[in-house]
Amino acid sequence: MRRPKLAGVFLLAACLFAYLVLVKRNYAAKKVEAEVAPPPHQLGDNGSTVTGAAGPSFQYGIMFDAGSTGTRIHVFKFQIESKEAPKLAQETFRAIKPGLSAYADEPEKCAGGLLELLDAATSSIPAPMWDATPVVLKATAGLRLLPGEKAQQLLDTVKLLFLESPFLSGDDSVSIMDGTDEGISAWITVNFLNGGIHRADSPTVGILDLGGGSTQITFSPQNEKTIQTSPIDDIQSFQMFNITHTVYSHSYLGLGLMSARLAILGGVDASPLGGSTELVSPCLAPEYSGRWEYADLIYSVKGQKAGEPAYEACRTKVQKVLYRKLTTPSEAADVDFYAFSFYYDRAVDLRVIEEKTGGTVLVSDYIDAAERVCGGLSLDPLQSPYLCLDLVYISVLLQELGFPPHKRLKLARTINQVETSWALGATFHYMESLKKH
Repeated sequence: MRRPKLAGVFLLAACLFAYLVLVKRNYAAKKVEAEVAPPPHQLGDNGSTVTGAAGPSFQYGIMFDAGSTGTRIHVFKFQIESKEAPKLAQETFRAIKPGLSAYADEPEKCAGGLLELLDAATSSIPAPMWDATPVVLKATAGLRLLPGEKAQQLLDTVKLLFLESPFLSGDDSVSIMDGTDEGISAWITVNFLNGGIHRADSPTVGILDLGGGSTQITFSPQNEKTIQTSPIDDIQSFQMFNITHTVYSHSYLGLGLMSARLAILGGVDASPLGGSTELVSPCLAPEYSGRWEYADLIYSVKGQKAGEPAYEACRTKVQKVLYRKLTTPSEAADVDFYAFSFYYDRAVDLRVIEEKTGGTVLVSDYIDAAERVCGGLSLDPLQSPYLCLDLVYISVLLQELGFPPHKRLKLARTINQVETSWALGATFHYMESLKKH
């Protein structure tokens, strides 16, 4: 009789142990769920969040920036508090090359890179929040410059990928971004990070963005004359965080640095033969010979033999490309401006600013550097062969926009560790539209 009793004790002990393990696992699972997911009542319509009594809630937004040279993903985590503007709690950023436009003839091949970026989003956002998180792709100049049918095939490929993803995707989730919207969204980003759009009486700064295919200038006019005399499409009013903002914004398609480089080299008027064409330019070292790829075409590029001084010859070429293409209100010269993208990159190349921290630069710094680099053109392996051309273009562009040589610009790749691109501002815009609908 002892053996059955002993067996019964062991069975009871085993059951008790199994029960304790089950309880422990259940408790651990609930603890993890509580850490990664907000309470159910905090989620509102269309993925919006509502602050509960327990404290601030969180919301996520995914923005794909499909530029001319690459595609970037921004995953934003916002802290939402009652009656206050949202706070950016975290940003996850990834980038791939080339841009979507490189797949114009084989749109299905763009899927691999986009899936890689979507994986970065799924690993950054708690699973219970996926179906409440909007995913958006906005394409910029790279797709604007493509024939309509090819651009649409790329957009349709992206739409299908987004619909198959676990995130919130609608009819307007994939689109080509208007250049003016690009400038306004970048303006929102910078002034949100600076605290300039949280209150109606807060001062704001202007933005200068020099991308690969287009360039934008946006600022908030203080002079009523600017609003009255500017083209109607250049003045935009919008609401952000219950405050109405009025800005001047103009986008110049085809005047981004890479598009301008092609025009200055003479590629716009050239007829590609067999996917390749030869370009000769005084903006390059006389002995230079190389290949340059842009918009899926390979160009054979050579320097022009010494004749007229390189700086003067190159500046003449640039001035012809920009002739009568830029107009900006005189008020802009008195506004504080942030400049980024290629403005930033070329200042880093000149070692005028630190790559990680940014800094300030005078327009004359670009002018002086252009004269110096072009005056000593050589095949320097540590220097881009296009540096002379790029610097001349930037210096002339800024002057054509109305900025005198003594104008000081703030160069920043990030503010408070967040990239100074249009992505954050566009995400706010999209989330505001979700609330309205």
